[in-house]
Amino acid sequence: MATYVREVKQTTTSRSGLPQSHLASTRHIFEDTAQRQTSLSPSSSYTNGPPITYHRISVDPYDRDWEPAIYEYERFNPEEDAKALRKAMKGAGTDEKAIINILAKRSNRQRQQIAKAYRATQDRDLVKDLKSELSGTLEDVILGLMQPPEVYDAHTIHKAVAGVGTDEQTLIEVLGSRTAEELSWIKQAYLSEFKTDLSKDIAGDTSGFFRKLLLAKIDSSERMAADPNRGEIYPKQAYHEAQALWENGPKKWQNNEAFFIPIFTERSEEHLRQLFQDYKAIGRIDIEKDIEKELSGDVRALLLAFVRVCRNRPAYFAERLKNNLNSKTATRVIVSRAEKDLNSIKQVRPPSLLVVTCQICCLLLSGVSKNVRETFGTRHLGALFRRCQTCPTRHSGLQKRPLTSLQVDSNSTRILRTLFFRRNHS
Repeated sequence: MATYVREVKQTTTSRSGLPQSHLASTRHIFEDTAQRQTSLSPSSSYTNGPPITYHRISVDPYDRDWEPAIYEYERFNPEEDAKALRKAMKGAGTDEKAIINILAKRSNRQRQQIAKAYRATQDRDLVKDLKSELSGTLEDVILGLMQPPEVYDAHTIHKAVAGVGTDEQTLIEVLGSRTAEELSWIKQAYLSEFKTDLSKDIAGDTSGFFRKLLLAKIDSSERMAADPNRGEIYPKQAYHEAQALWENGPKKWQNNEAFFIPIFTERSEEHLRQLFQDYKAIGRIDIEKDIEKELSGDVRALLLAFVRVCRNRPAYFAERLKNNLNSKTATRVIVSRAEKDLNSIKQVRPPSLLVVTCQICCLLLSGVSKNVRETFGTRHLGALFRRCQTCPTRHSGLQKRPLTSLQVDSNSTRILRTLFFRRNHS
């Protein structure tokens, strides 16, 4: 049996098990590209590999079936909503339920129209009024809903890098999961909101290969968003890039940044999915497992995010929810994905995520078992759990993972529950 090693020169058979002629051709690509300090282009790829064409292959966007949780409200009247919101906040006390029922059932575009109508009819700033009347998780969610998505993400990133220390996990989630078009909007929003360049702040709070990956992802976003051929696959290029990635191994990717960084930051998601398939065929190991085995720290987490988002964005966020129900991450994911793919996130079905929806139900219902019983009662609780389509045991969420440490007020959970369970606001 052959011994599979990455160092091609040390053995007549590489880990890929491919003939040396194939490996030599890929080394030639790697060395030539390193000398030119540029990444591969379709015209520079060598021809001796399984793919039979240089030509790009157009594919349908794999996100076409993503299902959001919030849609346009059909009976929308911004003036009436503005008056109702003012009534909910006027005088002693605040009618939080009324605020939730309006803002959680409108799209972001409609909320912006409500804010304009509120200014015109009440001569007041809606966001300032909401901020003065609300607090805690409810305030975080409502104010997040009132911001355009790119502004919300810009503020999330700014919080992650501001002050002492850096929240690398938040940077990985936001910068590693947004599309090129979304990142280009975030760059503009960041400059508008904070009067400084996003790349400059990221560079000042990160270091090493991690920083270079993040900056490359940000800097390439506008160019990729404007590319008319984005979303297409170059089969030969994908194969040879996969072969070069495999031969060097994750530990050595940072040794030639000019070659390897563009692969992860300047390729379409469709192209990368083909590349990951080729990587597994060549090396007989999934690229995720290889990254997990050979890397550590923030670089490992960021590269895994790149791979998982390319393969299945809703599954990536389902995993984030599953692992972070006790933190603000759950709120951020629900708010940021509500109009994109939140219903698709709920329907994720990999074995490792089968109980995620019931766990989310625990969070959204109240957070503590006592409040669940007192507020909703056994019958209502059971009815909500039966709505969980991904949990094989239906009512076992509380038994599988009790969330008794959570302390969430009822209106905070009402807003999250409204966003998470809603399918249509017509």
